[in-house]
Amino acid sequence: MPATLAEIWRHPIKGIGAEPLQQVRLEKGGPMPLDRAWAVLTGKAEDTGAWQHCRNFARGCFGPELMAVTAETAETAQGLRITLRHPRQDAITLDPATDGARLIDWLTPLYPAERPQPHTLIQAPAGGMADASFSAVAILSRSSLAALGDKLEQDLDVRRFRGNLWLDGLAPFAEFDWVGQELSLGEVRLKVVDRITRCRATETNPETGSRDADTLKALRTHWGHTDFGIRAEVLSSGSVKRGDTLEVL
Repeated sequence: MPATLAEIWRHPIKGIGAEPLQQVRLEKGGPMPLDRAWAVLTGKAEDTGAWQHCRNFARGCFGPELMAVTAETAETAQGLRITLRHPRQDAITLDPATDGARLIDWLTPLYPAERPQPHTLIQAPAGGMADASFSAVAILSRSSLAALGDKLEQDLDVRRFRGNLWLDGLAPFAEFDWVGQELSLGEVRLKVVDRITRCRATETNPETGSRDADTLKALRTHWGHTDFGIRAEVLSSGSVKRGDTLEVL
């Protein structure tokens, strides 16, 4: 049985809000459109106009409540609008180009007071503000997720891992064997660059914003690492949709 594309997700503001999609167009050499297109600086970090290390931004590993935020984007006559929702907050709809201060006010009650505080919403460079310094999409396996959940004796929500493209029909962790290889998915070709090493954000339940699973310990104990998922560069432009078949070339 071939592997198929089961879910598509993007995260318009780094670390803050996950949005499901039915299909998306990927551009050669780019990230998923509107994925980590914005980010919230914390502490003494300043906007440099370039990619920055993840330590400079509000993220789920620092503020677990952020993992419970959902996002919905809309292109309007006035431009992009992003709606964010959280179980303990009223929903907020904002223009990321002008409403950064409103977002900071909305985030502040959700962020730990002992951490360097969020202060500025910035636009990412063209390649996005993912944790890697190069443009890529994150590909993950629901079989690997189920295997990890079995070790933890609980079901794990895909949103813990902030992936873009989730596959069905693989053996657990078979995707690690693809590093250096090319893939065909829908209308696009991709090249797998590396494995993704994980942080404590994955310990948090996206429904509640509370840590409830020692995902990193389980990965280390049973597989000898803390990697989950792979990063792939987009080699050709085109669309992908749920149900597309993946081929390892």
